Amino acid sequence: MISVNEYALDLFEELAEYPEDFNAIFHQLDNGARIVDCGVKARGGYAAGKRFTEICMGGLADISFRMGQIQHVPMPFIDVSTDFPAIACLGAQEAGWRITHEKYFAMGSGPARALSLNPKECYDIIEYQDDCDYAVICLESDQLPSQAVMQKIADGCNVDVANVCAVVAPTASVVGSIQVAGRCVETAVYRLEQLHYDPKKIICACGSAPVPPVKSDSTKAMGCTNDATIYYGQINLTIDDPGIADYIDRIPSNTSSSYGKPFYDTFKEANFDFFKIDQGLFAPAEVTINEVSEGKVYRCGAVNTEVALKSFGYL
Repeated sequence: MISVNEYALDLFEELAEYPEDFNAIFHQLDNGARIVDCGVKARGGYAAGKRFTEICMGGLADISFRMGQIQHVPMPFIDVSTDFPAIACLGAQEAGWRITHEKYFAMGSGPARALSLNPKECYDIIEYQDDCDYAVICLESDQLPSQAVMQKIADGCNVDVANVCAVVAPTASVVGSIQVAGRCVETAVYRLEQLHYDPKKIICACGSAPVPPVKSDSTKAMGCTNDATIYYGQINLTIDDPGIADYIDRIPSNTSSSYGKPFYDTFKEANFDFFKIDQGLFAPAEVTINEVSEGKVYRCGAVNTEVALKSFGYL
């Protein structure tokens, strides 16, 4: 059986043992819980961003970087591929666990969710649940978690708190920009699941998105990092199901009523209320699909260079 927490634990152990190799900072709390700071106080970088994303996907994805261009503007891109898209993207990477305690808040993602089953309906759909004595979680937050927060995570995962491992980075950080752009494939899988398509029919997936520049505050960073996928994420899915043809036109972000301007502007106009934004916006810009049983290919959506560059600050 695939254990996303066991796979991620191996990746975490190297990060915890050699944090200086990743421009990261290791902490062990009095209750035994372990934390690696990848961007709160630490500088982070590409190595830490790659490792954060690998952990977030439960060790079931390959991550790499390359230089590319958007309308002659050079910038880094992240490439993501996985042969286990339902488990890696929905069972691990999806930011489905809101971690709150007193004044602390973080969006929780990563393998620990497959122990806590947050949200449970997701795991019912993909028919997966992990069984591991260790819980590895990724926290998107501008604060490091306290002992009480780590205990809360342990309780949710039904493991000893000394067996809880966390990697942490704010959205407004180098690692934050990398790991959110690294969710490009997840947005396609998540979008199909939201359209009530069975994600288990996706054989494998790969995609890319630009790594956006780091912004000065978390709200602007959230807008910029989301736009990397909404306006320039390009995804390829390999699927064994002719029925996918009925979903093609509803997948990409440009089908959303909220499409057309930088996400920060849309969010501001909605008085910073996510529920006022059409959820169809949270999808990749362009998707190609190879349906293998009939040997057909499909393409939908398109990249939007103008909005991407405007969001990033180049226009």
